Amino acid sequence: MTTVTAPPLLDVEELSVRFLLGPQGRHGIVSAVTDISLQLSAGQVLALVGESGCGKSVLAASLLGLLPANAEVRGRALLATGDGAGIELLGAPEQLLQSRVRGRLIGLVPQSAATHLTPVLRIGAQLAEAVHELDDAAAVPAATEKLVVRAGLELDVLHRYPHELSGGTAQRVGVASALAGNPSVVLADEPTAGLDRPLVDRTVDQLAALAADGHAVLLITHDLRAARRVATDLAVMYASRIVEHGPADEIFSDPWHPYTRGLLAALPDRGFTAIPGDPPELTALPAGCAFRPRCPVRDHCTNTAELRRHGPRQLACHPAPYQRAPC
Repeated sequence: MTTVTAPPLLDVEELSVRFLLGPQGRHGIVSAVTDISLQLSAGQVLALVGESGCGKSVLAASLLGLLPANAEVRGRALLATGDGAGIELLGAPEQLLQSRVRGRLIGLVPQSAATHLTPVLRIGAQLAEAVHELDDAAAVPAATEKLVVRAGLELDVLHRYPHELSGGTAQRVGVASALAGNPSVVLADEPTAGLDRPLVDRTVDQLAALAADGHAVLLITHDLRAARRVATDLAVMYASRIVEHGPADEIFSDPWHPYTRGLLAALPDRGFTAIPGDPPELTALPAGCAFRPRCPVRDHCTNTAELRRHGPRQLACHPAPYQRAPC
C-alpha cells in the first residue's frame, strides 16, 4: 500500500484520556490514551494496532464524544468540514456532535455489528431509517439499495432480519449503515472480531474500497494480518501510547521498535512467538518507556517514551542498537 499525503480530514494532536475512579480519582486513575497525535486523509487506511486493552477503542470513542462521565480529555482533534472552518471534536457540545458529526462527517463501524441491529426490523427498514435521519436530500429507497451495493451485499439482504445474517454479512451491513450519511471519515472499531479468515479479508477489503473511493479510514484492530492486507499506514499502540508510526509497508518489512518486532513475530508466518510478560496496568504505568520491563534490549536504551520523527516514520525507542533509524 502507498502512504497518502493529501491534506488531513482529521488532525489529532496530543490527545490524552484518563478515567477518574471515584471522586476526583481517589480510587485511582486509568491512563487510557496518552499524548496521541495522528492525521487521517482521504484515500488513507490507517491501521491502529496493539494488544487488547492498550486504549485503541477509547481513542475512537473520544473522537465521537462517547466517553463516560468520569473521563477527562485533553488535546485537540480537528475535523475538516469542507467549508474551511472545521470542528474541534474534543469537548464539542453533544448537540453539535449529534447533528453534524456522528453519521454525517464520521461514520462508525462497530465491533460485532449484529448486536447493534434491531432484531424485529428487516435490514432494509433499518438502513432506510438511517438514510432518512442522516441525509434529508436522499431518495430513500434508491439510497438504501446503493448502500447495500457499496457494502458488497446482494439486494435480497434488505428483506432479511438480523438473525438470518451470517457474521460477515452483519458486519457488512454495519459498513452500509456507517455510510448512510456519506461521511468523509470512517472509524472501524475491531470490525473483524469473531470472523473467520475469509470473512476478515472480505470485510477489510471493503474498507480499503471505501478509501479508494475517497473516504479516510481508521481501522482499529488487533489483527495484524488484516492490517497488513489493507493498511496504507500503521500506528502501533502500547500501554496507551503510540510507539511506532509510519508507512505500513515499511513497518511490516522492517519494524524498528522492539514491541513492533514482538507483535510481528507472533504472526503464524513469522514464527508464532509470543512476547514474554504482560502489559502494565493502565492505573500504574511506569515512568518512561512502558515496554521496558518486557524489552529484549532494555539495557541499551534511554528509557523515554518520546515519539521522534525519522523521515516518514516516528519511533519511541532511543536508541535500539539493531534498528536502522538514526537516533
